[in-house]
Amino acid sequence: MYYRRKILLSLIQVFDGELEKIQLQKLLFLYTRSQRQKKTYDFVPYRMGCFSFQANADLFTLKKYGNVSESDKSWKKEDDVNYLNELTKEDKKIISDFRIIYANKTSEDLINLTYKRYPYFAINSIIAQNYLSESEIENLNNYRSFDEEVVLFTIGYEGISLESYLNKLIKNNIKVLCDVRKNALSMKYGFSKSQLKNACNGVGIEYIHIPEVGIDSDQRQELKSQIDYDVLFDKYRVQNLGETLDNQIEILNLLKTNKRIALTCFEADVCQCHRKHLSEAITNLKGFNYKLEHL
Repeated sequence: MYYRRKILLSLIQVFDGELEKIQLQKLLFLYTRSQRQKKTYDFVPYRMGCFSFQANADLFTLKKYGNVSESDKSWKKEDDVNYLNELTKEDKKIISDFRIIYANKTSEDLINLTYKRYPYFAINSIIAQNYLSESEIENLNNYRSFDEEVVLFTIGYEGISLESYLNKLIKNNIKVLCDVRKNALSMKYGFSKSQLKNACNGVGIEYIHIPEVGIDSDQRQELKSQIDYDVLFDKYRVQNLGETLDNQIEILNLLKTNKRIALTCFEADVCQCHRKHLSEAITNLKGFNYKLEHL
C-alpha cells in the first residue's frame, strides 16, 4: 500500500474510525502544513476551500479494496489494521497530536480555521461569506491574480501533481487551458481528459481539447536524445503545422477573447515538446502582438 494512503487511514483511525469528508480534507491539509519535507498531498483552492484530488481518488481506491466505506457525509475505516504503527516516528507523532488538538473540532470549525489561517485556499470558496468578515473577504483579493496582460502560456505536467499544476494556472490567472495532445490520455492521475476537465472547471478554468495540433503517439517512440526530438519536430513543423492553420487561428482567437490561455502537453522541458513549435507558429500569425511564456 502506498504510504500516503496509510496517512489517510491513520487519520481516520485516530478519530474513532470515522470522519466527515470535509473534516478529513481539512485535517489532511493541516497535517501537510506540519510536514517539514515534501508534502504527502498537495491542495488547491476549491469550492469548499482546500481540497486534494489525489486524496479523494485514493479514498475511492481504498473503498474498492474494502479498507473504508463511504456515506453521504463521511468516510469510515473498515479494516482492523493499525496503520498508525506503520508510519514514521515523526508522522505518528503529528497524527497522534492531531487527535488531541482537534478532538472536538467540527467540520465548521475546521473550515473556519483553514480559511482564516490559509486565505489563499479560500479564494474559490462558495461559502467564504459564512466564515469570513467583510474585511477578510476583501483581503482574499491579495491572494488572487488580477493580471490582465495578454499572454500565451505553455505548460507541461511531467513531474508535478495535478494540484501543483492547477496552482500554477491559478496563480498566473489563466482562463482557458488548451490541451494540445493528440490523445488526451495519461497514466498519471488527473491528466486524462475527463479528469483534467473536471479539475479545471472546479477551479474556474475552462478546458478545451484541440487534438488536431497534436502528434500521434506512435511517432513519439524511441526518442532518446534531443536530436531525435529535433527530427520529429522538423517533420511536425512541415506537415502538421502546415495543415492546421484553422486550429492555430482558433487558439489565437481564444487568446484575444480570454487574454490569458495556456497550451498544455506532457513534457516538462519545452524543448522536448511540440507545444514550443505550435506556440511559436501562433506567434507568427497575423494579429499576434502579445507575449509568449513557457511555465
